[in-house]
Amino acid sequence: MLQYFDKIVRGSEREDNLVILQFMRKMIGKNFSFLNYYKEIPVSYECRLLGVENEMAEFELHEYQAKVINIDRKTLIYSHKESSVKEDILGEAFYINVPKKRVILCKFEYSKIRATLRRFVRVTLNRSVEADLIVENDIITGHVSDVSLGGAAARVMSCDLLTQGLTLNVFLKLPDITTGSIIEVGTSASIVKITGETAPYTCVIEFHPEKHSQQQLSYYINQRQVEIIKELKELNF
Repeated sequence: MLQYFDKIVRGSEREDNLVILQFMRKMIGKNFSFLNYYKEIPVSYECRLLGVENEMAEFELHEYQAKVINIDRKTLIYSHKESSVKEDILGEAFYINVPKKRVILCKFEYSKIRATLRRFVRVTLNRSVEADLIVENDIITGHVSDVSLGGAAARVMSCDLLTQGLTLNVFLKLPDITTGSIIEVGTSASIVKITGETAPYTCVIEFHPEKHSQQQLSYYINQRQVEIIKELKELNF
């Protein structure tokens, strides 16, 4: 979950935990907004605080929230409107019961949720999607791990011709989930950054799609969203 928030320490970790618990003791019976991500899809529901005891807080959850917390073992909590501090909260799952939709959280920390700054919904892919990056007269083949209307992350074996800020053309080979056919979507793009010391490198690209390419991307992302939500709904523990 580290990619979704920045850790904040106001006093010490111990002091922050105790201050958060002190605030929660005054909020028993109230709702808090939780946030987790399942394959890059945000899962956020109102969760009711049932009680605080022994530096732990018990919450009643939505079924989907319980499922994702059971995977992450952590959850983010948006800053409550009645709180005197603006920071969000990170809690660790001490105990989770998915069928009963209950979680006991501990080791609270202050945080700043940054995933909400995303302009576009991002989805992870459940199968390899090839992307051809056209650089001058060369074609560099990458494999996309996640995609949004705004861009994608592609694994490439060579980055010799790739530099930050470079404008290039990209051709994504997206599967149509309903038919199984492959749709090639072409768009101009620019390289935001390249990470990794050795191959495979991760090339993060920003799309500059025209209307038709944007529609094709939107159709695929919507399909994938439906697929992920269905998968979450059917998860059993």
